Amino acid sequence: MAQVWSCALHCLNHVPSPNRPGPLKLHSRHPTLFVTTLRANQPRKQAQTSCFVQQSSNSSPAPSGSSKSKKVEAQRLSKILAAAGVASRRAAEEIIIAGRVSVNDKIEPLPQRKVVPGKDKILVDGNILAVHRPKQLYFALNKPKGYICSNKASLRDQQSPKLVVDLLSGWLKRLASKPSSSQNLPPRLYTVGRLDVQSTGLILVTNDGSWANEVAHPSSGITKEYIVTTSEAPNKKQLRELAQGCMIDGTHVQPIDVQLEASDPSKRNKIRLVLSEGKNREVRQLVSSVGLEVTYLKRVRIGGYRLPTDLGIGQFRELKVHEVRRVLDKGAQANPYL
Repeated sequence: MAQVWSCALHCLNHVPSPNRPGPLKLHSRHPTLFVTTLRANQPRKQAQTSCFVQQSSNSSPAPSGSSKSKKVEAQRLSKILAAAGVASRRAAEEIIIAGRVSVNDKIEPLPQRKVVPGKDKILVDGNILAVHRPKQLYFALNKPKGYICSNKASLRDQQSPKLVVDLLSGWLKRLASKPSSSQNLPPRLYTVGRLDVQSTGLILVTNDGSWANEVAHPSSGITKEYIVTTSEAPNKKQLRELAQGCMIDGTHVQPIDVQLEASDPSKRNKIRLVLSEGKNREVRQLVSSVGLEVTYLKRVRIGGYRLPTDLGIGQFRELKVHEVRRVLDKGAQANPYL
């Protein structure tokens, strides 16, 4: 704008008026009116001024010549696999050492081998590795008993024959059957946090590592809500002691909220617990510390997201954008029923 006023002032000082000789006097007008006046009096000068104004409206002149694309640097093969969602960095190294990865049609056994994404042809178990970031996926799953929250297939035989991510195998097969996905690796899904093998309820599954870490890390202040069924109805003293917490692995763990489940007053052996910690089997240890035995444990909320009432045991649903945000929403966490 300053350049436009300067240009108009310059022209007014040098362009004679048809009614009065000599330079024009400066009047408080919008630059557009000056340009209009110049157009009527001096077409050639106006053309130059208009060109000057048009050029000054651009933020910067376009660089001469075609812009060169940014050069992609070579990276460690294990890092590329991890970034593509194949596995964690350490697991990716094991996959490479096992001879399951080829680069430019040759088996590559060295995780530290430098390759260029998009230029070198990388295959994992015969599937082409997509160089772009995979689509981020988020699922809410109603975990049944007997499933473990782990991605390590080696744990199938040690603890349980079933992994939580196995419940999405049908969905993954349907995804792989699509023409656009037939040559690409399936997304690497993993659980956010954990529920022990005998517990049920809400568990989140994703391939977004940053989001998973934010949800699971204590610094986020995400709380979790559980419904605990005990072998007998707790008395007032036990409820008070439960609210005071206990020591677990050298740390004092205290529930944020403890109350009898009000949805079914006839069953006095159901307790609603809200916790912000994430220690292994903490709910069972808390209840056991006051002399009660857990017969059934179900998680019904993580952060601001509550387990849908119509989501049956073993079922899952893909979260919408607003539901993903709701998990970390502190306002929704404080009012989860709204």
